[in-house]
Amino acid sequence: MARHLITSAIPYINGIKHLGNLVGSQLPADLFARYQRARGNEVLFLCATDEHGTPAELAATKAGKPVAEYCAEMHEVQSKIADGFGLSFDHFGRSSGVQNQRLTQYFAGVLADQNLIAEISETQMYSHADGRYLPDRYIEGTCPNCGFDSARGDQCDTCTKQLDPVDLINPHSTISGSTDLEMRETKHLYLRQSQMKDQLEAWIDSKTDWPVLTTSIAKKWLNDGDGLQDRGITRDLDWGVPVKRGDADWPGMEGKVFYVWFDAPIEYIACSQEWVDAGKGSDWQRWWRTDQGADDVTYTQFMGKDNVPFHTLSFPATILGSGEPWKLVDYIKSFNYLNYDGGQFSTSRGRGVFMDQALEILPADYWRWWLLSNAPESSDAEFTWENFQANVNKDLADVLGNFVSRITKFCRSKFGEVVPEGGSYGEQEEKLIVDITTRLRDYESHMNAIDVRKAAAELRAIWVAGNEYLQSAAPWSTFKEDPETAAAQVRLGLNLIRLYAVLSAPFIPSTAARMMEAMQTSDDTWPSDVAEALSHLTAGHEFSVPDVLFAKITDEQREEWQDRFAGTRD
Repeated sequence: MARHLITSAIPYINGIKHLGNLVGSQLPADLFARYQRARGNEVLFLCATDEHGTPAELAATKAGKPVAEYCAEMHEVQSKIADGFGLSFDHFGRSSGVQNQRLTQYFAGVLADQNLIAEISETQMYSHADGRYLPDRYIEGTCPNCGFDSARGDQCDTCTKQLDPVDLINPHSTISGSTDLEMRETKHLYLRQSQMKDQLEAWIDSKTDWPVLTTSIAKKWLNDGDGLQDRGITRDLDWGVPVKRGDADWPGMEGKVFYVWFDAPIEYIACSQEWVDAGKGSDWQRWWRTDQGADDVTYTQFMGKDNVPFHTLSFPATILGSGEPWKLVDYIKSFNYLNYDGGQFSTSRGRGVFMDQALEILPADYWRWWLLSNAPESSDAEFTWENFQANVNKDLADVLGNFVSRITKFCRSKFGEVVPEGGSYGEQEEKLIVDITTRLRDYESHMNAIDVRKAAAELRAIWVAGNEYLQSAAPWSTFKEDPETAAAQVRLGLNLIRLYAVLSAPFIPSTAARMMEAMQTSDDTWPSDVAEALSHLTAGHEFSVPDVLFAKITDEQREEWQDRFAGTRD
């Protein structure tokens, strides 16, 4: 049994996320976790809310609540929405927890002992209108590299170039809009990433199986311009992990906190400690320490492309720089952006469909199928209501749903709600078994490689094969002349429903559960032998006819939703 550690990029606490965030990290991570569990492997699937930094402070102020109270409430909201989408986290933690605080301070102390942290006196942008130092993310201006007019003070979202606020042209505060900014002197800690450039580059070069998107972004940051730069890891804020060197105070750093991008990835490890402390598991170190058994763990991270630099450079620099036997990521699955109907999804700008709204209008499996089967892997993708309607109606309603409905209703009308006796599988059935076996092995190959769209296409082809068989065999016609043969055809069709449920569960878990319930079986063993799997439900086994699995989206519904979600969140 293989062991898989899986983490999804942790979402910011400041508000409910949109569908672009979902498909860029949490949803494909859940797909992979469910698949690995279905194959009988041991899985630890972790995620959390990212609760520190100015975004949390500002959102709490806007909500009129203390920041700690706001974060606790929003964690509960995000957790419930994750449950609504069927995200099967083993634990959904909080970066503000004591576990992450202690571990962040521990890493800072170890890195300081390794001479990889420097104290730097610098000037930082101060806003007179806001009465505070501005974190890099809350300064915007024009990117000097590509000309994008809404580049942030830490990074340009368009060209991904790493920036400092002073690099921006015509910078302004995103809090007040004020341009009355000045640079003031302050002291901060820097992670000396530049000292680890060769080690990081060698490590990245060794990952020959990583997606091109992941390695290309990492190498750009390593070699673009002046190369890998040291990175500030502290901020002048009230909310965050207090700066300490392990358990000891850090002279000169009083009143400062660690930068959210230093403590947030450490939460992946701390989340496993939370998992143990919550009584859900034991011995978190066997997942994270190679001297405690983690050397046989395969660690896979899922994230959008904007998070790649921090997970290929800054977080690995923390792990490698510690000199301790912590588990490094084995594979980083990164995604491009999912755009919305001619523009971009944007939490800050309120554009697109958000996760809570999506669940209000349709069950999760509609969204899961469309998002995963259209995942932005090789390039940016675009959500349009026309494409969503077409895919749902064709794939889910006409192919899968129609197959389940036709075979169960026909069996009920001719044989009752039991698997019929009589007949045996013939040439047509054997051909189907060979076809599905070939497609199943391809499906497994794509899932193992985390080629999400290819896996979805292969799963759909397996559904189609059953429909084509049913149309060709036509048991409703066969029954008139040869009821025994029709019985065998129906028996195979009912077994296909169970097989489809098992194979489809990573993509559409709720619907798969309904299919299993209708077939009145709990045996979800992954099929190693398709012929055996298609003989699982034996003659006399009872089943029930399920309600419609997927209702078609009407033109009227599509038009209503297009108007309702025209780009601005209520």
